[in-house]
Amino acid sequence: MFESMAEIVRRANERGQPCWRVILDEDLSQTGLEESHVFEEFTSRLATMRQAVELGLEGKTRSLSGLSGGGARRFQDWSRGAAEPLSGPYCTRVIARALATMEVNAAMGRIVASPTAGSAGILPAVFLSLQEVRGLDDDTLLRGLITAGGVGGVFKARASLSGAEGGCQAETGSAAAMAAAAAVEMLGGTPEMVSQAVSFTIQGMLGLICDPLGGLVEIPCITRNVSAAMQAVAAVDMALAGLVFPIPADEVLDVVGEIGRELPERYRETGLGGLAATPTGKLLQIEIFGGRGE
Repeated sequence: MFESMAEIVRRANERGQPCWRVILDEDLSQTGLEESHVFEEFTSRLATMRQAVELGLEGKTRSLSGLSGGGARRFQDWSRGAAEPLSGPYCTRVIARALATMEVNAAMGRIVASPTAGSAGILPAVFLSLQEVRGLDDDTLLRGLITAGGVGGVFKARASLSGAEGGCQAETGSAAAMAAAAAVEMLGGTPEMVSQAVSFTIQGMLGLICDPLGGLVEIPCITRNVSAAMQAVAAVDMALAGLVFPIPADEVLDVVGEIGRELPERYRETGLGGLAATPTGKLLQIEIFGGRGE
């Protein structure tokens, strides 16, 4: 596992290889697994991501709390019927797919924790929508998943992937950075651009708290996946345009860890602060969750 984006970029440039290749080679050298096995595993995970999106877009899933379900289908129907959605054809797909996956998760359906259940909607939303609008094949998406995994490893090494440890900046932030970096590579970006995508993504998510109602991965987790996916999309375009964020990706990730360690406990997945502690949030917990999380 790599512990810095700088090392991934350096090795990719030295070998004249894309990031996914050096990440995979490093993983194989550490685990002793066969390359074919890794691709089989990622093929299975991609299929699960696709199934979750399809199920969510059917609009039939409902969470036990009754707070979510059917939103992805309603949004997709609206976006297809609207004269000109402000978010455009690609982003409307991303929004619908992020909602779909997270609604399936809230209904206790099968998803891929990527890297966590609370951020499971971001990668499939960005990846599958990109495949649809750019005509990418599954092999390209599998290589993208390898890149995303490598970025997730760096994120874990330098900060955290857990909302309970680092707030939502760690959880949806890591997924958004993974998705952005992988998308840049899948679209032909350089290793430097891959790293820039991480910086651009995370700089806009620093300090984001984790404040789930009732301690469930539902509100605001579902729509927060949408916000994170949009942050990733913006980062992709900025990186591919050649923009440079002045702070290197590794230093940005170090700040995620620093902020996470300093966040009060009430803002780290306890359901005691933020939106969960608003008057309406407390009322919903009493009415639906029996006050759990207070």
